[in-house]
Amino acid sequence: MDNIERNDFYNRVLEILINARKKASLAVNVSMVYSYYEVGRMIIEEEQNGEQRAEYGKAILKELSKRLTKDLGKGFSVENLKLMRKFYVVYSQDQIGQNVSTQLENLPVTKEGRKFFLSFSHYVLLMRIPDIEERHFYEIEAVRNGWGIKELGRQYDSALYERLSLSRDKDGIKRLATEGQIIEKPEDLLKDPYILEFTGLPELAKYSETDLETKIIDHLQEFLLELGKGFTFVGRQVRFTFEDEHYKVDLVFFNRLLRCFVLFDLKIGRLKHQDIGQMQMYVNYYDREVKLEDETPTIGILLCKNKNDAVVEMTLPKDNNQIFASKYLTVLPSKEELKQLIESEG
Repeated sequence: MDNIERNDFYNRVLEILINARKKASLAVNVSMVYSYYEVGRMIIEEEQNGEQRAEYGKAILKELSKRLTKDLGKGFSVENLKLMRKFYVVYSQDQIGQNVSTQLENLPVTKEGRKFFLSFSHYVLLMRIPDIEERHFYEIEAVRNGWGIKELGRQYDSALYERLSLSRDKDGIKRLATEGQIIEKPEDLLKDPYILEFTGLPELAKYSETDLETKIIDHLQEFLLELGKGFTFVGRQVRFTFEDEHYKVDLVFFNRLLRCFVLFDLKIGRLKHQDIGQMQMYVNYYDREVKLEDETPTIGILLCKNKNDAVVEMTLPKDNNQIFASKYLTVLPSKEELKQLIESEG
């Protein structure tokens, strides 16, 4: 490539980036994402039109990085240019439903028919996910829930996709990849296990149920994110009286999507059949005395450190769709360890 061709290539790349900066006041993140995608395309095309040698590609990136940094400042290292190239390679072949958010329906469309909804930092993280359906799921959920980079990373590290997939058939798993988490029935709310690493409690149960409850309340925003869509907090240690006896529900929430109360009982030890019976009474009371006529039946979730599925199954009626038991973890294991745990539970 002679100097004239190099200058033409460079000027075309520079024009793309300068135009993006002009639009930055309107939508800096999304505008730059489309620009990085186009830069990635231009790098690929330039490499394919040039000599078929690895050294040639390296030379292009090195020179481009040097000249862009001189004219535009930081953000155009060779490594960042490689990410832009990878971004194009991955997402030019990665189509996703375009109606992720009706609020974003007017976004531009690439030549391949792709829209981008998140910041480039989000896509750098998403590109690390090899499974395309899993990658689609996290993109959809990040858009719909407004996840920042930190929360997207946390949800991925906590294997949210696998935890939700566990209770779904093949069609349900496919739907996660095309529509994200859809809440239509009680089972759609559930995760097993719940990840409560934000409490800062140790893995070994050297704390009380009150300690666990207090830590959850102290980190209520994080707990609501872990619960998922549609939850609003009602209260802790919510008291009611029945037959002159007083009872307290550890945590009470209301889910706006299912229009029902969701009760949580916290158990730091192994779940016993008496615990399930107690939750059944709580649920019955809320259904008969608290919920309104237009609301749906109450859901009870027992969060426990350990559970015997056989005991749970034997204690509950066969057609149960109101009371559920899930384990919780207060220390986040590695992604692989967590996947193995989920698969063993399944």
